Amino acid sequence: VYMDIITNHTADVIRYKEGDQTGYAYRDRAEYPYSRKLGIDGKPINDGFLGDDVRTEENFARLTDGGSAYTPIVPKAEKDIKVPTWLNDPIYYHNRGDTTFSGESSRFGDFVGLDDLFTEHPRVLAGMIEIYGDWIRNTGIDGYRIDTARHVNPEFWQSFVPEMRRIAAEEGIPNFHIFGEVYKDSPDSGYIAQYTRRDGFPAVLDFAFQEAVTQALSGQASPEVLVQMFDGDVLYEGGEDAARTMPTFLGNHDMGRFSTILKQRMGDVSQEELLERVRLGHAMLMTLRGSPVIYYGDEQGFLGDGNDQAAREDMFASRVDSYNDNDLLGTDASTAGENFDTTHTLFETISKLAAIRKAHPALSRGKQVVRSYDLEPGLFSVSRFDPETGEEYLIAFNTSDKFLTTRSRVGYDAREFEVLSGVCMSEVAAPGSATIALPAFSWGVCKVTKTAE
Repeated sequence: VYMDIITNHTADVIRYKEGDQTGYAYRDRAEYPYSRKLGIDGKPINDGFLGDDVRTEENFARLTDGGSAYTPIVPKAEKDIKVPTWLNDPIYYHNRGDTTFSGESSRFGDFVGLDDLFTEHPRVLAGMIEIYGDWIRNTGIDGYRIDTARHVNPEFWQSFVPEMRRIAAEEGIPNFHIFGEVYKDSPDSGYIAQYTRRDGFPAVLDFAFQEAVTQALSGQASPEVLVQMFDGDVLYEGGEDAARTMPTFLGNHDMGRFSTILKQRMGDVSQEELLERVRLGHAMLMTLRGSPVIYYGDEQGFLGDGNDQAAREDMFASRVDSYNDNDLLGTDASTAGENFDTTHTLFETISKLAAIRKAHPALSRGKQVVRSYDLEPGLFSVSRFDPETGEEYLIAFNTSDKFLTTRSRVGYDAREFEVLSGVCMSEVAAPGSATIALPAFSWGVCKVTKTAE
């Protein structure tokens, strides 16, 4: 059981006296320094405070006025609404207006109006360690997914993450897992990798994987985009070994469903073709490196109208008209009825691949080596290796809309294959070369069962 937690912000309680006049626009630290009230021409405040870079209790004791950018106001009816009580004090918030999700405001601005915590403050750091340490002590949970991680200063995570793991170890949870949400629409691993090196996250949600698979399966890019993304695995703290623990996914509650994203990017695509592309995406998710995360309802063919609320349909019978008029994939059902169909083609695809993944450690923990790929929609193949025995598994995908007959590199000692999923040839074409024959949008998971003597 993983708990989704937030340290970046709390509920939208604090108002700003000047907010209605400015539209709660962000006010930066250069024009509105901590040393002046409401701007550089304002009266002096916070005498002796050396700024948020000096993160000592002594320095922050001099921060007594939280109104350098805006005058915070807490409605009387809500003055004690937050728990624990220290969270009700505006001094522990940045109070600088709404974020634009870029520049300085990305860390110091209010996330869609939610009160942005002053995570540089030693009291906030200690308070968050206490809160989420108690959750570990009191519930014995297995890990944390940390929301909006990119909007918090790195120094906070450098202290918070090791403390959570230390507390978990004390409670007899030695493999307590923590991963951060670092939202970035790019197949370039470099941006999210910095959060494992500088900030100290053991893992982050693999947005690079999500975007690379989306580009490859929407026809926006050739399979080379997958190669370039996996090349970036060396950038993570711990390198390729660490990359194998990265939570991989295709869509979620924020960005929307994989099916919806593909449809939006492709435009005119039939339901039948979209279903096949979605199936192929899940085959990649379940067999390529990483720890796969399935967004609920994807296994039932849910196809939302967009992101956020538009992608949060009910599994039980829904009363929401904007959900119930959706044309689901692979079924005549709608969200007006309950959707727990274990015979749905996507459910069957995912569950069968999950069973194969569980039975063959190469697919969950094994080293991955890119074998062959096309520079247009077509072949992408990798080998995975059993971490104990070294046995090879050749996995091939056809990202094109045409039948594919080609060759893939394979280990030179490979001779014969066993089909675990999809389509495989029974034997190699020659040492180091395997024939690949795949229908459009299909795959093959092939275990090497005989090697050169």
